[in-house]
Amino acid sequence: MDHLIKDSAPLELYAWLDPDAEIPGWDVLCTNPFGLSLPEDHFTTVQNYFAEYHLEYYRQRLFQDFPSRLHALLLFATRIDAENFRAKHPARVFGKHLVPARSKGTYVVSFHDSSWLDYLRLPHSLNLSTLDEVSSHYWKGRLVEEIGLLFMDEPWRETPVIEALFQGTLEPVTRHYQTGWLPGFS
Repeated sequence: MDHLIKDSAPLELYAWLDPDAEIPGWDVLCTNPFGLSLPEDHFTTVQNYFAEYHLEYYRQRLFQDFPSRLHALLLFATRIDAENFRAKHPARVFGKHLVPARSKGTYVVSFHDSSWLDYLRLPHSLNLSTLDEVSSHYWKGRLVEEIGLLFMDEPWRETPVIEALFQGTLEPVTRHYQTGWLPGFS
């Protein structure tokens, strides 16, 4: 599948939302790509901003057709991706509900492995050529597990979590579950 789509065919995506959040007033977990860091954790905050800055700088130079992480909704491509994100970052989804949404009308969406962000946020110092290489892999839609990454001279492997950078209109998906007792009853 191509990882950049400009279309109007319905597409279902997922988000972790606060219980009282409504579409389109998304209070989506990932609309703030800088993540949640404690005010006293200045290193993490600076590292998150720098990672996002470099990804955006690289996108503007070489991937201008792709939605910006700063101006798109950051959702999950599948329910499994959302669940894998929760397994990796339980504090970031605590108290939130997994909600499906469907695209409505025309949209632009690109799919990327958010594990690249996890790698950029590790406590290490990367030179500019390495940052460019990581950014290139991210925007080309490559999975972290396809590339032999090292952290502290050890292989670094992560389960892929595919995020969707979405620009367009979303509507809630209402599911009608049947009881299984009688056909046609919810």
